[in-house]
Amino acid sequence: MTNRLTKAEEEIMLILWNLQEGTIRDIMSQLDTPDTPYTTISTVVRVLEKKGIVGHRAVGTTYLYRPILPKKEYLKGHLSGIVSNYFDGSSSRFAAFFAKENDLKLGELRELLGEIGDELKGTYENE
Repeated sequence: MTNRLTKAEEEIMLILWNLQEGTIRDIMSQLDTPDTPYTTISTVVRVLEKKGIVGHRAVGTTYLYRPILPKKEYLKGHLSGIVSNYFDGSSSRFAAFFAKENDLKLGELRELLGEIGDELKGTYENE
């Protein structure tokens, strides 16, 4: 993905990915800072629409907003950038850093490897 999200945009997208569809007021009710002005949230949502990340449909006099960009696709692009910029493109260096920083135990590493294997198996089965 070429568009990096700002912190405010990402917070709203996390809410929309969870809701799947909602009004500005629905988004506001999920914010960590519920006193954020309606106009601020509305402006951020319109910016996300201009970026092609959010869409809307009219229901009566209100708009229901929905994510167009899947969460998994954004995460993939975001993590690729982190691996590229901070780990010289090495996924294994990123994984080692993640394991060390999260103090993963051997059993947790085995479980993680199993999940990776399952994910890869599903990927190759769908090709």
